[in-house]
Amino acid sequence: MSRLRRLFQASVDATKRVISGNLDDLMPPPEKNIFSFNSKKELSKWHLYSDSEFGGLSSASLQITESEKGVVSGIFSGNLSLDVSEGSKWNISRSGFCGMRSKKFDGFIDLDSYDTIAMKLKGDGRCYISTIYTENWVNSPGQMEDNSWQAFVYVPEGNWYIIKIPLARYLPTWRGNVIDAQMEMNPSRVLGMSLSVNAEGGVPGSRTGPGDFRVELDWIKAFRTE
Repeated sequence: MSRLRRLFQASVDATKRVISGNLDDLMPPPEKNIFSFNSKKELSKWHLYSDSEFGGLSSASLQITESEKGVVSGIFSGNLSLDVSEGSKWNISRSGFCGMRSKKFDGFIDLDSYDTIAMKLKGDGRCYISTIYTENWVNSPGQMEDNSWQAFVYVPEGNWYIIKIPLARYLPTWRGNVIDAQMEMNPSRVLGMSLSVNAEGGVPGSRTGPGDFRVELDWIKAFRTE
């Protein structure tokens, strides 16, 4: 979305709020809670996927855990395998991936007033991929897939970290490949998010290869830093 179009839309929305009397909405709070992982109800907002849907042998789970101090969080864990089941009808070129994707919101989440996504995570040294799905306005009308924007999330092992990713660092992708074109995300029409992990790839120094993975999640929020 062009800056002019975003400015126009923001002006229209602000005018509507004034007319309706919602003056408190004119200035959004500096942070917005998107997801928490402190109950089974919150975890039910997500579904799992992996290469097993296409003949791979990777597996994943999403469960609730409680620490000795009573802190409740979600654990996304499983095993990454580069093998493919014999006799698979799918001719996949690669395996070794798992992910958790939020179910579609009832409408959209408007993040136009924010510039950063933050996650509180405890990782395993692997590099994960954060994906934001927006309404399809970049691709052709006949293509029903949501637009996806991805950024790497490196999670050091052993401690809780708050990882902050500017929205500007999310790159447009299609089926996992970066689109080599100048595009701008439409943060006012966010449909969902996902967190995934691959056996191969990542940032230098991160743990790679097949085997177990485990990341503990507390929350995902949007922040306004400017």
